[in-house]
Amino acid sequence: MTESTPASPLQPGAEPAPALSPDDLEALDDILDELRVRLDETPQWEFCDGFLTALVCSRRAIPPGEYLPMLLGDGESLDLPEGEALPLLPMFADLDQQARFLALWQRRWDEVTLALDTPVEALDDPRTLEPEVMDVRGALLALPEAERPSIEDGEVPSFAQVWALGFMFAVENWPEDWAPPREREHAQWLDDALDSIVALTEDDTGKPTVNMYAEDGLPSLSETRVELFGEAIWAVYDLRQLWKSLGPRVETVRKAPEPGRNDPCWCGSGKKFKKCHGA
Repeated sequence: MTESTPASPLQPGAEPAPALSPDDLEALDDILDELRVRLDETPQWEFCDGFLTALVCSRRAIPPGEYLPMLLGDGESLDLPEGEALPLLPMFADLDQQARFLALWQRRWDEVTLALDTPVEALDDPRTLEPEVMDVRGALLALPEAERPSIEDGEVPSFAQVWALGFMFAVENWPEDWAPPREREHAQWLDDALDSIVALTEDDTGKPTVNMYAEDGLPSLSETRVELFGEAIWAVYDLRQLWKSLGPRVETVRKAPEPGRNDPCWCGSGKKFKKCHGA
């Protein structure tokens, strides 16, 4: 058995774990590659990072036994009592691999949480959230021309597209937790923020003018795409703030209807309700 990953943000005063290093990211990619041998639908880390970011923003603290099977397995959540250790999940080869993945996952979780809870006013602030995205087209264009594959429309994901798809995958699989608030202003706030992320799930059809992989690389994405990416980052901050300010959903308690006065009493006495518990 291994301890479950906390589904809640850092506690006040807690020391954040160090940010993931390039070696850590490579280790995550290696684990996902190994999982993909047994389950070919295992997503890329960029997708996982978008999914994780949505979980951090979610109105409810969704437990690992619920979200890990959705991300990496068959979607069948584990109904574990609160505080119970997470058993070995079927997608992992062994407990060591699972523990390694969860440790790296938690560090990224803490990193995202810290960024979203730190007030920033500009995207170039080093404390600002940095989604784990890659300019795949830019990387291909950086290859020597003789080794460069042809890049057909739709074959290579646009910048940040996979990350946005991972974010929206979480939103779509927990619709009750992302249902619009009752207050119109809050509902509009939610819609506007999600629209900014949904925009990144679409292909970049603008004229390439920028390369995010290498400053001197051939253009691989449009200025519009860069602007949409910035808007999506601010949207994540808005979502985190919105759900934190509203708190968890409060379930409405519905009182069962009472029987009519001349109906049989619910207690089974055989008397009419008005002569029994309705007296």
